[in-house]
Amino acid sequence: MLNVQIVLFDGFDLMDALAPYEVFCAAGIFAEGSIDVQLVTAEGPRSVPSGINGLIIEAGGSLNPERPGIILVPGASGEVHGDGPRSVPTILTRAMNTELTDMMKQALGHKDVTVATVCGGSLVLAMGGLLEGRPVVTNAMGMGLLCATGAIPVSARVVEDGNLVSGGGVTSGLDVALHLVERKLGPRIAHAIEGLFEYEKRGTVWRESGMAPSAPSAIDEAQDITSDARRRDVVSDFNGEWDTIIATPVGKLSVKLEIAARNGEMIEGMATQGGERSAFLNPKFEDHVLRWQQRITKPMRLNLTFEVSVSGDRMIGIAKAGILPSSKLTGTRVL
Repeated sequence: MLNVQIVLFDGFDLMDALAPYEVFCAAGIFAEGSIDVQLVTAEGPRSVPSGINGLIIEAGGSLNPERPGIILVPGASGEVHGDGPRSVPTILTRAMNTELTDMMKQALGHKDVTVATVCGGSLVLAMGGLLEGRPVVTNAMGMGLLCATGAIPVSARVVEDGNLVSGGGVTSGLDVALHLVERKLGPRIAHAIEGLFEYEKRGTVWRESGMAPSAPSAIDEAQDITSDARRRDVVSDFNGEWDTIIATPVGKLSVKLEIAARNGEMIEGMATQGGERSAFLNPKFEDHVLRWQQRITKPMRLNLTFEVSVSGDRMIGIAKAGILPSSKLTGTRVL
């Protein structure tokens, strides 16, 4: 018996969850009941409001991360822009801050569990620090945020990385489910479902295997970035230690920045926040704006992009991670 658990959370996207649900249920028809499909939540059986007009769907079970089979996590539906309570980034963050993250960590560590995501479902796991270094895809609007979490974004319809299978946009749930049916039950069952739905699976499933296409060397690209970062601009205005505040959707963060210019052209920097200390990545100074990337682990694992300017002993700018709204940064030079 193939067990399939489709995880619901407040604000989930209906198509992300129910399109795969229909595919797996159809597989049960063609495979003579050899598949069991459940709608579950991390909290147990309950009514779950979707992100589409709050439509309620009943989840009849509790997520079991150790049950062999498939666990599928959908994305969210809501406002695309902004950081209000109904925005997609906020809904995904709320889901990430539940017991779901720890449960999915267990599932990813279980050799007999295949974890699947549709659309923003991969962002729920990535923001929880579960996909660092793994090839994965999400909705096109979320690829920047996916990269910021340390995952490896791949522009494909479906991406397979061992026990992790991810789908891109909303309708990719059909393709993810059909791929998993073919993988678990065979191509004839998948083909029968395609005939029933009058739909054929789209795209080539990306895997990190076989020959790699020719592409510019990553080392060459890094050297180009470094070359740009060493443009001879006046950067001494940024020298010193700065006490800064970043106003994020989850609260204000106090960050200490230490910035130094070497030979009037090379910028080095360190950031300290909550006992965590890390160096600036790829700092660049251009048009009186200092830009760099920063890896953080609190309040979640992200690679942030900073853009700041200074006037005297005052600093102002933004910190941003992918599609998440920009957070305002303000600071004062203290040394």
